[in-house]
Formats: sequence, structure tokens, C-alpha cells
Amino acid sequence: MSEMNSVGETTITTPSDREVMMARTFEAPRALVWDAYTKPEHLRHWLLGPEGWTMPVCEVDLRPGGEWHFVWRRSDGDELEMRGVYREIVPPERLVNTESWGGDWPETENTVQLSEENGATTVTTTIRYPSKEARDAAMATGMEDGAERSYGLLEEHLKTMG
Repeated sequence: MSEMNSVGETTITTPSDREVMMARTFEAPRALVWDAYTKPEHLRHWLLGPEGWTMPVCEVDLRPGGEWHFVWRRSDGDELEMRGVYREIVPPERLVNTESWGGDWPETENTVQLSEENGATTVTTTIRYPSKEARDAAMATGMEDGAERSYGLLEEHLKTMG
């Protein structure tokens, strides 16, 4: 698949009734971006969502069948939690996992593809929902703004990793 986005620009599309696809290119080698996606010491710096949240819990058991668990906390003590299971791991190019926010939110399957060209890495994430209604509800939460913020933080963090 050929990506049309330039470095630092996030493209978000809905390729099917049940999917959201996000793509962004980073000026960093694929192995570095892979580490940022799979190691807690890096995830804590960029996967933060809205301003003012921290990630006190970031557990990653990076193996097929291994679980991951993230908890975000706001200064007022409010928390958000997410967890899932890794289904497929092909370093440094492909990561497939489930994602569950709990409560009424349905579980999704997320596929992250990393492709490198001339030292820049394009990350393409496809989130598959169980229904169009679930996808539309997720899109209505402001997930695009959250993704844009996280990708911006990732871009900054990658500069400190190299």
C-alpha cells in the first residue's frame, strides 16, 4: 500500500464500515519506532491522550498471547484503563492486538504496520470494530484529536531516542 502522507501529517480514513485507519510518517528508522511502540519506557512518553494525563501503569508482555495493560490518570485522580492481548508480533514490522476499554465499549482488533523508506518510517494502524455503530461511536469521542496529539508526542520522543 502506498502512503500519500508527508512527514508529520496524520491521515485518518474509514476504509470500511467497521474500520478506522490512521497513517503517519516519522523521520526515524523503523527499529526505533518499533521500540517506541513496544517498550513501556517509551510508551509512557507519547501515548498520553488529552493534556494533563499521565500513564502510571504501562505493562507490556510482548509475545503472542501476552497481555498489555495501560492506565492513565488525571491530576484530579480520574482514571482511564485499557487492556488487550497480543495476537501477532513480527518485529519490527507488524503488531496485532486486541484492545478493550471495558464497560460498554466493544473489543477491537488493532493492526500496526511499520514500513521504512529512506530512513523514514510510515506507521499505519487499522482498528477493526465489531460493527459500524461501534466504529462511529469511537469516532465521535474525539479519537482523531487524541491520535494527533499522541503522534505529535511520539515525533518529539523519537528525537530523544536517536
